[in-house]
Amino acid sequence: MIMDLGQFIIQNFEEFLTYTAFANATVGNLIMIAVGAFFIWLAIKKDFEPLLLVPIGLGIILGNIPFRADAGLEIGLYEDNSVLNIFYQGVRQGWYPPLIFLGIGAMTDFTALLANPKLMLIGAAAQFGIFGAYMVALAMGFEPSQAAGIAIIGGADGPTAIFLSSKLSPNLMGAIAVCAYSYMALVPVIQPFIMRLLTTKKERVIKMKPGREVSQTERILFPIIGLLLTTFIVPSGLPLLGMLFFGNLLKESGKTTRLAKTAGAALNDIVVMLLGLTVGCSTQASEFLTLNTIKIFALGAMAFMIATASGVCFVKIMNLFLPEGKKLNPLIGNAGVSAVPMAARISNNLGLEYDRHNFLLMHAMGPNVAGVIGSAVAAGALLGFLS
Repeated sequence: MIMDLGQFIIQNFEEFLTYTAFANATVGNLIMIAVGAFFIWLAIKKDFEPLLLVPIGLGIILGNIPFRADAGLEIGLYEDNSVLNIFYQGVRQGWYPPLIFLGIGAMTDFTALLANPKLMLIGAAAQFGIFGAYMVALAMGFEPSQAAGIAIIGGADGPTAIFLSSKLSPNLMGAIAVCAYSYMALVPVIQPFIMRLLTTKKERVIKMKPGREVSQTERILFPIIGLLLTTFIVPSGLPLLGMLFFGNLLKESGKTTRLAKTAGAALNDIVVMLLGLTVGCSTQASEFLTLNTIKIFALGAMAFMIATASGVCFVKIMNLFLPEGKKLNPLIGNAGVSAVPMAARISNNLGLEYDRHNFLLMHAMGPNVAGVIGSAVAAGALLGFLS
């Protein structure tokens, strides 16, 4: 009797052990858990975009806690009816990114761009990184739809990368999303070297005149006219561009302050939390640790560097045609990517490094917000051609 009871306990204990993470863990799971912990360390210790990297880092850990796949527990990201799977629908179906663009629009001040409209050209020039990486990805053997999803990383815009990859290359979406957000967080590490390399000391101390006064009427008309112009050219970008300009109209109308505050604060924060967590969870070792992931990170880095260099070089070309006193500081060229406001802060910090009285932040915000529009237009163009 006692022996039977002991055998029963041992058998059930052994059965219990098969359900634990210890029995199901792989080397890949442990590697990804370490990566998630590293992301959290970067966010907390180094202050690298903590609002993004903390949710993504914890999501990576959460998505790589191993369990028995045949247990029917309905807890995994890719298991129907699990809580994580329900949250993940916002990523897979592509409705988190438009909500984030709503919040971005509600928080963004386009005054710097309206005061000096030629700065929009810098935001457009920075999109060369996207199309350059697209051609290289094709040459490396990726299908056109996959190449487009990878190339959009060059815009340094995580929501746009998720939106486009969810439509064109869902099988690569986890790697593309993590790559895009990683490079957004690493803007302070990557961009300064390229900016110094491509500019002279004389160019770095160019002082730009303050922009003109922008009326409230102009600020109200901009989101309406901007919406019509961009969506008439690229209708497939409507989900992102429509929500971006809608959020900005809420902000600038002066009559919907409550809605603008909700869109830019509480709603945006909730969506960022869910987006970061589920994107992190999607990086399960079996899906993420592949040769394609290495290629995606390499192409993403190349796209981001090309975008930064294109913006800086384009300002230098513009200066050839601008009279003295109206020349632009090439240090604002990096802000053509849509990492708002991180890229603009880099422009300002580097400018102050060479002249402590040369404040470039408001000038850099012009191409920075233009880059947000530019990356959405580029994504819409790729989606229209390839869907």
